[in-house]
Amino acid sequence: MARPIQFFLALTSPWTYLATPRVRALAAEHHVPLQFRPYDIFTVFQKNGIKAVGDRPVAVQQNRLNELRRWRAYLGIELNLHPKHFPVNPTLSGKMLVSALAGPGDAPEFAWRVMRACWAEERDISDETTLTAIAADCGFDGAELLAAINGGDADPEFAKNTEDAIAANVFGAPTFLFDGELYWGQDRIEFLRRAVEAAA
Repeated sequence: MARPIQFFLALTSPWTYLATPRVRALAAEHHVPLQFRPYDIFTVFQKNGIKAVGDRPVAVQQNRLNELRRWRAYLGIELNLHPKHFPVNPTLSGKMLVSALAGPGDAPEFAWRVMRACWAEERDISDETTLTAIAADCGFDGAELLAAINGGDADPEFAKNTEDAIAANVFGAPTFLFDGELYWGQDRIEFLRRAVEAAA
């Protein structure tokens, strides 16, 4: 089996939202497993001395918006620069994705629809009702996914993803690990593609 791409992601990240369709296409094109690994991005930020978006210097925040505007136009993806429900706590959605990855439905599609709900549909992805509705659309029992968080395997798996992210020097989202190399950011997918093609 081909070596996998480990995809460390936060479902509240606009950069992850921009990256997901392309990394899924890359993995499918080259028949490479894509391992979704949602993690606690705020723990990783704290570990690396990185501030949350709203606490960063004004110049950095403005450049972030400029870059989002450019990439939105370049990729042709609908994206609200100032979504109604952002910033939003990513913990529940991340743990539900962990549960989904162990379930019978389409977990990658669940991840995509959660991100789209935040960045294109003005929905609150920290809300259980919103997440269970999205889960149902992707072939899951939303209540079962929530139950897996409360006393199931989702909490330790989410924690392990976070620990593994820190150990691998992940410091933001999205980050891809392939063949021992780290690729940070949706704008590094072309370098990831070259690595995947070289390893084929």
